[in-house]
Parts: sequence; C-alpha cells; structure tokens
Amino acid sequence: MTLHAKDLETQPNGILGDYLDSLALVERLHRLLLDVIKDEFERLGLLDVNAVQALLLFNIGEHEVTAGELKTRGYYQGSNVSYNLKKLVETGYMHHQRCEADRRAVRVRLTARGRAVRDVVADLFARHAEGLETRGVIGRSGMADINTALHRLERYWTDQIRYIY
Repeated sequence: MTLHAKDLETQPNGILGDYLDSLALVERLHRLLLDVIKDEFERLGLLDVNAVQALLLFNIGEHEVTAGELKTRGYYQGSNVSYNLKKLVETGYMHHQRCEADRRAVRVRLTARGRAVRDVVADLFARHAEGLETRGVIGRSGMADINTALHRLERYWTDQIRYIY
C-alpha cells in the first residue's frame, strides 16, 4: 500500500495517525528546543554562538572527539558539522588539533569559553527538569516512559536503515 500526502489527511485514526502525530511532534520539539536555547542566549547577551552550536558544545562536554565521532556517538545529527566546528574554533569555543595517527582527522575539545556555554545549557536543562517535576508537568517515571518509547523508535529506525526487518 502506497500512501500519498492527500491520503494521510484521511487517516487520522489508528497506529498510522498516531505515528504521524509522533513524527510531527518530534520535529516540533527539536525546533522548540533550539528556540528555547536561542532565547536563553539572547537573554544573557551571548550572541556569537547559535543554538545548534551551543547544543553541540553541551553534548561534547569534557570529551575530546573527531568530527566523525560526533555523529557516531550521537552528539550531532546535522549535515553541516564541519561548518559548525570551524565556526566554534574561529570564535574561540573549541580547540582543534590534528591526530597523530591519522593526520587527516582533527580532534576537538572545548576551551574555557566553550565550557562556559556548556554550563549555561546545563543550567537551563537543570531548571527545566526541576520545573517539569515541581509543576506537575511530568514526573520521573513519565519521563522514563517517554525515553523508553523514543529509544525503541530509534532502534526501529536504525534497523530500517540497516535493512533489518
């Protein structure tokens, strides 16, 4: 059965409708997360790093990684990782150094300035986690249930990419 966009509008019920709602929600949540980070940085006057770059700095943390490892470790999903790394090095948020064993590869790590951005994002996330719980939006068990479902979806999609059915 092949579905077209017009067919999807008439399929609001059942697993397909729920799946499509989930896909749209995941996409919206990612964009909202970037907006939340952007707003926090604007409020603090940190305007030379964008939300994608700030999230990248947060995910790298204290690790020293290559650009390839950023994707394999799940720290970065975008297609323009080289651009963002170059910008972060140029603006002093990251150090870079050629690998001794493979001169083509470059290892990156955060500078003190990069760690400060990471800390801003970490503080923001800590405030959000506390607010979700104290305001009764979602508790720890609810968050664990969401994570379990999202991990299952991630495994399913990964299997689809690898042609495992």
